[in-house]
Amino acid sequence: MGVMDETCPVCATAEIVCGKWTLLLVRDLAEGRSRFCELERSLAGISPRTLSLRLRALEEEGIVARQTFPEVPPRVEYALTEKGRALVPIIDSMRTYGTEWLGGVCAADAETVAA
Repeated sequence: MGVMDETCPVCATAEIVCGKWTLLLVRDLAEGRSRFCELERSLAGISPRTLSLRLRALEEEGIVARQTFPEVPPRVEYALTEKGRALVPIIDSMRTYGTEWLGGVCAADAETVAA
């Protein structure tokens, strides 16, 4: 394998989604709008700096939209754009694959079953 083929749709998609935390951010935002602190809580182990950088990169890619509310203190919410929502089936397929072939269970799914 040589240099990545930038014209290949699989390579181009992988370039976006393979960044650390990206798919988990999209997974969490698929549930609806979230504030920074909510995302930080749901992604155990992510540093505030990394979360900020990932959100900014996803915003630049048109995957995440940032909305700032003119309040004191300022409130900022993040949501998936149409382009971001188009990634949700990929995550659903990964969840199915992980469950069927790797024996994994998402924490969110486990909580739903336990309730």
